[in-house]
Amino acid sequence: DVQLQASGGGLVQAGESLRLSCAASGFAFDDYAIGWFRQAPGKEREGVSCIMNSDGSTYYDDSLKGRFTISSDNAKNTVYLQMNALKPEDTAVYYCAAVLILSCDYHGPYDYWGQGTQVTVSS
Repeated sequence: DVQLQASGGGLVQAGESLRLSCAASGFAFDDYAIGWFRQAPGKEREGVSCIMNSDGSTYYDDSLKGRFTISSDNAKNTVYLQMNALKPEDTAVYYCAAVLILSCDYHGPYDYWGQGTQVTVSS
C-alpha cells in the first residue's frame, strides 16, 4: 500500500522555523519526484517545492526560494521541507505527493498524496 505521511507541522510565531517530513513507503522512492504543496482555507492548492529523488534536483516557487529548502534521504525514503523565517501567509495545510516524472518542471497531476500537516504561523 502506498503511503505518504506528512508530519512536523505546528503552531509557531512569525520568524520561527519548522521542518516538515514526508515519510514514503509502498513505491519505488528513488524513481519518483516528491512535491510539497500547500492549501490555505479558501485558497487554491499551490506548489511549494519539488525534488527529484533520482538526482536530487529541486524546484522552488519563486516567492519561497531562499526561505524554504527541500531535501531527501533516500535511505530513509523521507523528504524534508525546512521552512525558515515563517510568515503568517505561510499558514496552510502542507501536503506531500509523489509522481513519476523526469523533471520538477511539471504542471500535471501527482499520483500519490499524503494526508497533510497543518502549519500555523501567528503574528
